[in-house]
Amino acid sequence: MKVGLSLSGMTQQPRTEDIAQRYQEVLARVRLARDVGFDFVYLGHHYVAHPYQMFHNITLAARLAAEAPEMGVVCTVVVPTYHPVELAEGFATLDIVTGGKAVLSCALGYRGEEYAAFGVDPKQRVSRFVECLTLVKRLWTEEEVTFQGKHFRLSGVRPGLRPLQRPHPPVWIAANSDAAVRRAAVLGCPWFVNPHAALSTIRRQVELYRQACNEAGRPILDGLPMGRECCVAPTREEAFRTAAPFLGGKYETYAQWGQDRALPGQESFRTSFEALAHDRFVIGSPVDVAEGLEGCCALGVSHLSLRMEWPGMDPQAAVRSIQLFAREVMPRLKR
Repeated sequence: MKVGLSLSGMTQQPRTEDIAQRYQEVLARVRLARDVGFDFVYLGHHYVAHPYQMFHNITLAARLAAEAPEMGVVCTVVVPTYHPVELAEGFATLDIVTGGKAVLSCALGYRGEEYAAFGVDPKQRVSRFVECLTLVKRLWTEEEVTFQGKHFRLSGVRPGLRPLQRPHPPVWIAANSDAAVRRAAVLGCPWFVNPHAALSTIRRQVELYRQACNEAGRPILDGLPMGRECCVAPTREEAFRTAAPFLGGKYETYAQWGQDRALPGQESFRTSFEALAHDRFVIGSPVDVAEGLEGCCALGVSHLSLRMEWPGMDPQAAVRSIQLFAREVMPRLKR
């Protein structure tokens, strides 16, 4: 089991925050993650992230690697907003900077604002996603690439840079909907299990992923990466008081963005925090959190990415939660 700390709650901040100060806190949080034993850090990303301001994750990840060269770095990108040559060479650079410890997490995206900003037709996002990802892998592994597709055309392109990892960095596919989970299986990539769905939904989708791997003739992987929202405090009540104002606020924004509409079934984020947290967030005492995360691990999870801080949260409250987690929960997971 590899345990990572998601920094997405720090790299995305309200516009009222001093982003330069928050940047210094991000560096400090990476050093803390390194010192208490996390295996990797995770960075998500959105463009035009109103009402938040947000760092560009690949750029930031290259800087963070200097703080913890022994740790892995996972970056999620909204693939339809990229040209494959830009993504291939930019991420190859990150892989070299991290000493071959970078993981590319590919997302389809769901926000119309992002597609519009890049002139991408949302109806073509799936075919653009598949073409781009296919070309990125080719640019990483072939001497010369020629391709005539619906969205991209390359003629005798010789890649300017190769990643350090061979044949290429690990590629995860972040997915919410059943169709996206199947797509990850068909493309032969690990499904990065999303942090937004209830655990009951995820259990069903894990079986769906495995079935799709079988049908596509793809090997079923030994483990899957997974993201979860997590807060640990001496008592369950204190953990909920700590997380609710900020984690709840984040999911109110997700509801405005339409993130819940990307989930299967009738899931909605427009509900009370207690109802939202049930079977979805891992919040409580060290025993509560350990038991909750062990339930996730039982699904065959190999990499667990935990977001323990959200926009606007007091940094010291987050530090206390991270330290308590590392001291009383992480050893149990590692065993």
